[in-house]
Amino acid sequence: MTTISLENKTILVTGAAGFIGSNLVKRLLHDTHTATIIGIDNMNDYYDVRLKEMRLDALKDPRFVFVRGDIADRDLIDRLFAEHKPAVVVNLAAQAGVRYSITNPDAYIQSNLIGFYNILEACRHNPVEHLVYASSSSVYGSNKKVPYSTDDKVDNPVSLYAATKKSNELLAHAYSKLYNIPSTGLRFFTVYGPAGRPDMAYFGFTNKLRRGETIQIFNFGNCKRDFTFVDDIVEGVVRIMQGAPEKRNGEDGLPVPPYNVYNIGNNQPENLLTFVDILQQELIRAGVLPADYDFEAHKELVPMQPGDVPVTYADTSALERDYGFKPSTSLRDGLRAFAEWYASFYGKA
Repeated sequence: MTTISLENKTILVTGAAGFIGSNLVKRLLHDTHTATIIGIDNMNDYYDVRLKEMRLDALKDPRFVFVRGDIADRDLIDRLFAEHKPAVVVNLAAQAGVRYSITNPDAYIQSNLIGFYNILEACRHNPVEHLVYASSSSVYGSNKKVPYSTDDKVDNPVSLYAATKKSNELLAHAYSKLYNIPSTGLRFFTVYGPAGRPDMAYFGFTNKLRRGETIQIFNFGNCKRDFTFVDDIVEGVVRIMQGAPEKRNGEDGLPVPPYNVYNIGNNQPENLLTFVDILQQELIRAGVLPADYDFEAHKELVPMQPGDVPVTYADTSALERDYGFKPSTSLRDGLRAFAEWYASFYGKA
């Protein structure tokens, strides 16, 4: 592994107004003293743009340069790299969501494939020390073996979203092999927390419960998810940014691809019913829901949705071995932080 100092470096974060991206930029501004962070985001309206604007407002700093634009715009990406010469690139820009990929496939091809290809090409033609990019636990599809290991075969995606993320890993591997670009892919497992994505179940549940609507819990409540608090994700990303796969030659004298993929998950899958029960307790505690809220009357158990999987469960042993880190935030602490943020942003009941 090659150690990289982030000081005196220019760092490019794509998807900088997104949930993980904005938290990463905030952390980098806090942790470094001389790094310059370039952020790019197209600010699309896949969900409430006010949330993205609120996240950006929290990043006011002379060392942070924000560019409103799309990574699918090749000319823009080439200009960005030519002007700023980023040494470390963190690609978090992507069209997210499994169900949305069924109804809006074009968005995934543009952002997740063409956009990522543009980033790879820019890394090829510029002296980038490390490319870190978001993959997803969705690549595991309907694998029966748990916990999910990065050694498992992942050739059976069950959604277009998952297929694009697997494609990112394949493209990165090819570019690492051909052009000796150190790259690390991160398979995130169900990320949640304050100012998260409203399309995620916990956020959607909260909105519906607050309006007195009934929430649907899929697979009759028998889904298990490796819920991972956003601060744990960011901690993992920051550590990995500073440790790039080593450039070296194999026995044939040719470069061995400086390429790695890691899971970042809580390594502790929770039943969806348990998750929702803790969520409603914390929403009541934070004042988002009234103390006498009848939770049982507002939930409905329904069958599985197309593209969904019954369980996600991360094997994080490689992350622990190589970076000495394992996510540890409890569901209670994470959902309490979300509920308190929600009460402050949207108001109490």
